[in-house]
Amino acid sequence: MTTPQSRSLVRPRNGGVIAGVCAGIGDRFGMSRNLVRFLFLLSCLLPGPQFVAYLVLWFIMPKADY
Repeated sequence: MTTPQSRSLVRPRNGGVIAGVCAGIGDRFGMSRNLVRFLFLLSCLLPGPQFVAYLVLWFIMPKADY
């Protein structure tokens, strides 16, 4: 199910796996949601604050109205 292209960074109400952060990023930048999820999982193999960034985005990204 595709959602309308959003100009702002929001988490969709439907289609999110955990919190909808990767789905929201994919929708905002016109990328596949699964590609964004895959890239996030690949980035977790590298050292860095990926999980912290995900949690921060989870709290600061509003839910979409659609």
